[in-house]
Amino acid sequence: MLYFDYAATTPVYPEVLKAYHELLEKYYANSASAHYMGSQVASLQNRARQQIADLFGVKSNEIIFTGGASEANNLAIKGVAFQAAKRGKHLITTSVEHPSVLNTFKQLEEEFGYEVTYLPIDETGRVQLSELKKALKKTTTLVSIMFVNNETGVVNPVEEIAAYLKVNWPLVCFHVDATQGIAKIKLDVHNIDLLSLSAHKIYGLKGSGLLLKKEKVQLLPLISGGEQEFGLRAGTSNWPVNVMLAKTLRLGFENRERNYQKVLNFNKKVRAAIASLEGLKINSPSDAMPYILNVSFMEKKAGVIANYFEKEGICVSSISACSSQKEIYSPTIG
Repeated sequence: MLYFDYAATTPVYPEVLKAYHELLEKYYANSASAHYMGSQVASLQNRARQQIADLFGVKSNEIIFTGGASEANNLAIKGVAFQAAKRGKHLITTSVEHPSVLNTFKQLEEEFGYEVTYLPIDETGRVQLSELKKALKKTTTLVSIMFVNNETGVVNPVEEIAAYLKVNWPLVCFHVDATQGIAKIKLDVHNIDLLSLSAHKIYGLKGSGLLLKKEKVQLLPLISGGEQEFGLRAGTSNWPVNVMLAKTLRLGFENRERNYQKVLNFNKKVRAAIASLEGLKINSPSDAMPYILNVSFMEKKAGVIANYFEKEGICVSSISACSSQKEIYSPTIG
């Protein structure tokens, strides 16, 4: 069986899996407990938090552990929207975001009375800063734009957008869903206010993610209760998974350049092979992140093609994994 669905999820690093099992066997206390064993695991989690912060060049209290990117996206978007509602209820995103972002904005729009502007994309699938400039207004409190598109691999100019907002609209929070790009291509988070990611896209454990939240950003928590995660995510910490996220990210950052070149070379070979065939169209632009390649089989249904590949022992996706249970139109491809 050949597996080509890495944008949906990846295998787990063997060293992460081994370390995870060792942690579970040796430690089992609640990280919030005041006794020695609780302090032990709390220390392990705090060290992991600092290690992740160091990788991104931020403070340790700016790393919020979550159960994945979808949760982190919801916390970022709703957290800012609800906290800043008195200042304004205008939000900006794009028409091609991951469902955990797009549907969150739709919920705020339809159920809570927020005004949402959905930025268009250009012919390559990118968001242009010029479109954002036209959409911003005094009541805007949040802009959310993905780093790498999960269907096409298109890389958005989030660093350029972040720099512009910091200088010209400092009260507007900028959120980036970086799930598909982290540990694959470089990203400077200096001017980004909120960033979400998931471990299982980068050879980590499922049910693991984080929200990078700069100190200045105020969020209304979605889960109330204890003071875990600086009061932003109540509930017993899944500290073994959080500790493994630090290891996953470290391995990803260490292997980033080598893996990128390997995947880029493979991507070029696949593109060349497809170019020689009739009835196929490559939708991912030439400068897209090489980890994702979107192809159309003209006059053929995507589901039929995916089923054919499966019968041949090849696993591919015909749509975003988070939308795979529905037959829906993709605004990304058009």
